[in-house]
Amino acid sequence: GLSIFNTPSAWRAADLERKKRWVYELTASDIEQLEGALLETKRQGLEVPNIGIDDFPLGDLADRLSQMLVELERGMGLALIKGFPMERFTKPDAGTIFWGIGAHFGQAVAQNAFGDVLGHVRDLGKDWTTDMTARGYQTTLYQPFHNDSCDVVGLLCLRTAKTGGLSSIVSSVSIQNFMIENRPELAKLLQESFYVDRRGEQMAGDLPYYLTPIFNYHAQKLFVRYNRMYIESAQRFDEVPQLTCEQIEALDLFDTLCHEEGLRYDMELEPGDMQFLNNYVALHSRTAFEDFPEPDQKRHLLRLWLFTPGLQDVPNVFRMRYRDMDAWQENPRQPIYKLDNVMNVSSH
Repeated sequence: GLSIFNTPSAWRAADLERKKRWVYELTASDIEQLEGALLETKRQGLEVPNIGIDDFPLGDLADRLSQMLVELERGMGLALIKGFPMERFTKPDAGTIFWGIGAHFGQAVAQNAFGDVLGHVRDLGKDWTTDMTARGYQTTLYQPFHNDSCDVVGLLCLRTAKTGGLSSIVSSVSIQNFMIENRPELAKLLQESFYVDRRGEQMAGDLPYYLTPIFNYHAQKLFVRYNRMYIESAQRFDEVPQLTCEQIEALDLFDTLCHEEGLRYDMELEPGDMQFLNNYVALHSRTAFEDFPEPDQKRHLLRLWLFTPGLQDVPNVFRMRYRDMDAWQENPRQPIYKLDNVMNVSSH
């Protein structure tokens, strides 16, 4: 059957404007706590990824973060931390602080087959439409709405683009509700399995794609998994059945709703902003952007993929995908900040 979810995660753009409970502005004492924790990790010689919650005590800010985690796991499914004075920190120090905040939410995991636990989102001159090993976050192209393969995704903005590069979010719960009310037959199709491309990241002996429904009901909750560009690129495999006209119509409606004025919310992440999203109830996108020519001025975000304690009970199909990450996790790699090294590290 199909279920409508009247939960706080079924928000619309106007709700985010109205209820600012998802935005937290750091106080002067919060920033002191963060600096103190950073200095302590340096004193002990601890570096990412070997910094846990106990290595990064944050006093009152820790209580605020645990409230934020409740909002992420059981509330609206999003949180934005503002007011971090990026200009006072080097990129690696800002990265350590971002990692430390993430440690208060959950366990950070590898985001690609290279074991990157603190990922870089910046243009590597790639084009995922032609390069099947490229991923959208290495390009300047518009990135369609999707969610990542973890419970919570975090972004820290280090540098903004010259123009463009807006962060857009939408409630996938609101999209599901709308589809059930207006086109239930298409909503039903999205409960069936779709083939999704693994983009060359599968383990030895595994298939180069995996199967997952878009709307998943589990433990009285809705879990949405959506990445149309990878659904479409899985069509390159001979044995993958071609998408039917009805499936394409359902995906088209889903995409249209992602961009719907009343549903979609756009924000410009400023340097120091940290955005956290629950992947099961929110999708994110980014508008195309134009960069500054100087390497150090280029748009640059750091990304965390987190598994949090309150979201351990997920549908089985998600566990299959998470097996990939378990393997990537075996050799976590320290973050690389030298940009020429970032450019060369990976096809990912």
